[in-house]
Order: sequence, then C-alpha cells, then structure tokens
Amino acid sequence: MSTIQYLDSARRQFLMYKGLGERAIQQVNDQQLFWQPNEESNSIAIIVKHLRGNMISRWTDFLTADGEKPWRERDTEFDNDWKDRETLITKWEEGWQCLFRALDSITDEDLERVIYIRNEGHIILEATNRQIAHYSYHVGQIVYIAKICANDAWESLSIPRNKSAEYNTKKFSEEKEKKHFTDEWIEKKQ
Repeated sequence: MSTIQYLDSARRQFLMYKGLGERAIQQVNDQQLFWQPNEESNSIAIIVKHLRGNMISRWTDFLTADGEKPWRERDTEFDNDWKDRETLITKWEEGWQCLFRALDSITDEDLERVIYIRNEGHIILEATNRQIAHYSYHVGQIVYIAKICANDAWESLSIPRNKSAEYNTKKFSEEKEKKHFTDEWIEKKQ
C-alpha cells in the first residue's frame, strides 16, 4: 500500500467517525449535550472537549514536537463547563481541521518517520492508527449517549434494527466492486 492510499484510507475513516459524531449530536437537544448519567461519566460535551484537546495536542507540529504538548491541560478537558451547542460545534471543528491539515502535510518520506507521544516513539502510520482507534472509541461513546437521550426518536446511523436481512439482500444483489468501506456511508451523508 502506498502512502497516498494509506492516508486516503485514514482520512476516510476519520471523516466517517467525524460524521457519525455529528449525526449523533444532531439528534439530541442542547440540554442533552451536557447531561451526565453520573459523576464518573462524561457528557457528549466533555467527550467533544477531550477529543478537541487531544487532536490539537497530537496534530499541532506533530513532525517536530511531542504529541503531548506542555500547554495541554488534559485534566480540564473533563470539566463540564461549556454552556452552548455553538461552542461545542466550533471546538469540534477546530480539532478536526487541525487533524486534516496535519494529514494533508504528510509525504511519502514522512510515513516511516518516528514521532513521539509522551516520549514513546511511533512511526506516523502507527501514530495515525492509534488516533483512529482513540477517536472511534470516543465517537462510539457520543453515539451511545445520544441514543440513550434520543430514545424512541433515535434514527439509526448504521443498519437499522431488524433490517439486516433486507440490507444484506440489497448488498448481495449488487455487482462486486472494489471500493472503500466508508464510501457508502459518505454517499449516504451527502
């Protein structure tokens, strides 16, 4: 796999998780964005705040500086102190745009380059995979909380319940083709 193919696949996965988070966030009201089931749990807003903090820290100057920046205040990312949807969406976008700018700057020569996160060396491919896993974990939390909050009004973000057979029948009636697994989701979003 070439660098370009890998980065395209990574970008598509990041876009898919960004979109899943956004579609979940759209299904809850403003109050539900800040709801915490208990003191030890995070709200959607806290998760977004943490994701943004991680993205800004990991992807700013990622080729030359450790991914855990000295100016990052990670512990404050878990304070439920944002007050409105507009702030949440603005900060969400800031994090993702930082990530996409960094991804777009990677060259063939960079992919095997060692970068550091808390002094642990990773080649860029490993560091990118680490972040895909981390972000998908937290987007899954956002989706789960949104699904609890939306309850009966929830609109499925994947194959709706009791629709697997119908979905599979449709998929197997189509011609085989090589495409990225996120293509269908990205097409559905547009």
